[in-house]
Amino acid sequence: MMIFNGFALLTAAVVFAPLMVLALCSFSWRWTAAKVIHGAAFAAALINSIVVLFLDVSAPVLFWFHINALVSIVLLLISFIAWIVLRYAATNFEQDSHGKRFLTWFSVTVFAVMCVVSSQNLVLFWLAWVGISLSFHQLLMFYPNRPRALLAAHKKFLLARLAEVCLAIAFYLLWQVHGTLNLNDILSSYGAQPLSVAEQVAAVLIALVALIKCAQLPVHGWLIQVVESPTPVSALLHAGIINLGGFLLILFAPLFSLSVAAQGLVLVVAGLSMLVAALVMMTRISIKVRLAWSTTAQMGLMLVECALGLYELALLHMLAHSCYKAFAFLNSGEAVADYLRARHRERDLPQRHVWLLAALFVVPSVALYIYIAGAALFPLSPWLVLSVALMVYVAQFVATGGRRQAAHAAGLCLLLLGSYLVLKTILAPAVAVHGHTYSAWFDVWVVCLFAAQVLIYLQMQYRPLSMTSHRLFIALNAGFYLDEWMTRLTLKVWPTLPPRMDYKNTTVPQEVI
Repeated sequence: MMIFNGFALLTAAVVFAPLMVLALCSFSWRWTAAKVIHGAAFAAALINSIVVLFLDVSAPVLFWFHINALVSIVLLLISFIAWIVLRYAATNFEQDSHGKRFLTWFSVTVFAVMCVVSSQNLVLFWLAWVGISLSFHQLLMFYPNRPRALLAAHKKFLLARLAEVCLAIAFYLLWQVHGTLNLNDILSSYGAQPLSVAEQVAAVLIALVALIKCAQLPVHGWLIQVVESPTPVSALLHAGIINLGGFLLILFAPLFSLSVAAQGLVLVVAGLSMLVAALVMMTRISIKVRLAWSTTAQMGLMLVECALGLYELALLHMLAHSCYKAFAFLNSGEAVADYLRARHRERDLPQRHVWLLAALFVVPSVALYIYIAGAALFPLSPWLVLSVALMVYVAQFVATGGRRQAAHAAGLCLLLLGSYLVLKTILAPAVAVHGHTYSAWFDVWVVCLFAAQVLIYLQMQYRPLSMTSHRLFIALNAGFYLDEWMTRLTLKVWPTLPPRMDYKNTTVPQEVI
């Protein structure tokens, strides 16, 4: 009983910390109090996650909330991101008259995210999911005099409503099938048995919600355009909120893993989004826009990992990507200098013997994969797809750089695999799935995507003056005009007028100077 009460207190300290900050927003010392409260919440989340993972605890706490390994890990991530973003915002909005408004909606948004992660009731989950979108919309509209930000927020608003309707229908179908709103009871009922039609529809709808939330093509445009928002808002979005689509698939892994239709939908849409976004990122100059396209590509890769059944890797990817994007956006000023140094660095074209050496890295791994697939020596694992991708990564460095760069790339690959093997023992229990519907065509599709990405990258990198590269650059720089079509459709469904501007009497806001 004492241990249970301890979990309840620690969970409450983490989940309700944003509400404590919200209650202090009217005081002049609100920023100091907010940093202290969120720092304490991060410490509580760290202690909570260590104890939960060590004791393998899964128990309900505080009415409709519960705690387990997955919840404790994600709560730790959210509390950490909220803490560092808040520390940056305290300096960023120190002389800004709108700082109180930012802190208010920031606290509401973080609290809603905490509720989504720790909820065990479908109704509370859905209400908190809606609350995230509505409160974050106020942060996207932080500077209402910026037309591009207004258009992005408008598209995000409509897409969020579509996702919420799909999620509500999916939850209703699950309630009809299971007769309960308890999330743990619903997910624990899935094993290796086939799904009913209603459950298949629910799984597809949940997959669709994840794709919309992660800003996958063609509904990605709002994510690229919200860079007009303040830097702390961009950091909170790219390091936290955008990951909720992946969290949704990881949470509903017992259901999602049994639906081939849902997995196929995610593989096709997220896979193509990963390919296109990663290539488009090469053509952009703006640092924030490049980071936004990078987020779309990373979210696509994370969703592909979920569709392949690599939920531990997807969770690790979520943790690493969140920390990296928070650092990248909050340190975007230094990113400009880094980009300029990389742009002016001399690039030597690889010679023929170097390409042959690079091929020695790729051909044996692909041949081994084909042999194992044909001989059926053991059940194929998506680990092999990851190994092929890492081999291509090392081969690219061998072909384009010297021994130092090749050794650096090989060291990164070993570090990645080593960290995954270590963390697998921690993350695997958090996302345990009893059954998984697997198809070898999934691996073939992912390998083709990686091969296409490598070939297009090499074409544009080493033959930039060719007509093929020129045409690719134009199409990729425009994003294949997908966002333009989506914008037209959005404005046709729900038109919105740009704000009227009095250009003769327009003044530049103080925060822009």
